[in-house]
Amino acid sequence: MEPISLILSALVAGAAKTAGLVAQDTYEGLKSLIKHKFADNAAAKLILEEHEKDPETYEAPLRKKLIEADIDKDEKILQKAQELLEKLKPEETAAGKFHLRVSGDVKGIVGDISGGAIHQDIS
Repeated sequence: MEPISLILSALVAGAAKTAGLVAQDTYEGLKSLIKHKFADNAAAKLILEEHEKDPETYEAPLRKKLIEADIDKDEKILQKAQELLEKLKPEETAAGKFHLRVSGDVKGIVGDISGGAIHQDIS
């Protein structure tokens, strides 16, 4: 799964009414990180909020805004999205459904993630 799809999957899962309180803090943390990246873009913030209410309609516009803001290269956001999916969909995560494929230059991320944490290069 490429990084933007991972983030979108986490947002959809977190917005679901079945997410529960366990993951609510993680979901709010993910949204907060994204909003911070959208700091100077009111339209992008609005699309993020509308996506929560109607993910199907707003998936394409949000995907575009996430790419424009280079959110797919933000290590903290990728970690938070992975954490949220691990909480909400542990069986699917363990089975590799949310296997993150990293291509290009993503600072601090080494290798790939298969149902586990994002590993950082600390050298």
